[in-house]
Amino acid sequence: MRVLLTGAAGFIGSHIADLLHEHGHDVVALDAFLPQAHGDAAPPAHIRNGDVADAGLLDELLPGVDAVCHQAAMVGHGVSPEDAPLYARHNDLATAVLLAAMHKAGTRNLVLASSMVIYGEGRYACADHGVVRPGPRAQADLDAGRFEPHCPACGNPLEPGLVPEDAPADPRSTYAATKLAQEHLASAWARQTGGGVWALRYHNVYGPRMPSQTPYAGVASMFRSSLQLGQAPRVMEDGRQRRDFVHVTDVALANVLALQAETPRGRLEALNVCSGDPHTVGEMATELARAYGGPEPVIIGGARPGDVRHIVADPAKAGVELGFRAQTRFTDGIAAFATDELRAPATV
Repeated sequence: MRVLLTGAAGFIGSHIADLLHEHGHDVVALDAFLPQAHGDAAPPAHIRNGDVADAGLLDELLPGVDAVCHQAAMVGHGVSPEDAPLYARHNDLATAVLLAAMHKAGTRNLVLASSMVIYGEGRYACADHGVVRPGPRAQADLDAGRFEPHCPACGNPLEPGLVPEDAPADPRSTYAATKLAQEHLASAWARQTGGGVWALRYHNVYGPRMPSQTPYAGVASMFRSSLQLGQAPRVMEDGRQRRDFVHVTDVALANVLALQAETPRGRLEALNVCSGDPHTVGEMATELARAYGGPEPVIIGGARPGDVRHIVADPAKAGVELGFRAQTRFTDGIAAFATDELRAPATV
């Protein structure tokens, strides 16, 4: 199979490229080498240095391609709302250009890197009102150290659960909004063209080749960067917020399985890509600091605008549709991450 892989030099994309080569597939590798992810790294010869929003370049690369694996994106929480034009340009405009070029070339199979951030808060149940969706947490509650969301109907405590793919979308950051827009664009393209899309909603991905010392990276990278500087990881809220930390090699496996699977025709199918083994952010920071041999984490309270309390997923659908099951255990993956090679500091 001939695959156009966008974001091929990135944290996740590079692992997908490795695994595709191992499986004997022909990879057309493309990356824009954004400084937020790559710093001033020089593009290697085997990866085309170019922008997904360059329609002329896509017209050159797409003929003969059987499927597109679209990983290119600006990721992470970002610096401020002033990042919004960059997120929209690199995530949404570029995706629209790619979809138009795929239609022109007759390429009908797409695997899209999506994200769990489109859900907003996770799934919650109230003892009296069943499954409910709490609104954004009040700043006064966060300032007072009251981090758990409450039932919007009665104010009672909620029990967090696993988020299924049919949960309503509720993006709470610029990045989340652009990832949801990518799904909408791809879904419309599939309906219009008869193409098919697997939208893989990644949870908290970590592992070798993560960017270091950048606000555009995930929390695991931020903690590891602190430890490298001899500083304690700084954990926001009370450290008890739950996430699903999934190793990058498992994410690469999910992508290859999706590329090799029969693509749903005329529609987009979303799949959670997660470990199925949730942990708190505090647990992750503690395990990482212990494995690294650095200072213990410090709980600092507070929360960034748009932060959610608990977001963990149900992995069952990916298992049924793709035969995907995460292979890396949390303790093994975090222990390895303590010494995994990271990318050089990115520029912002």
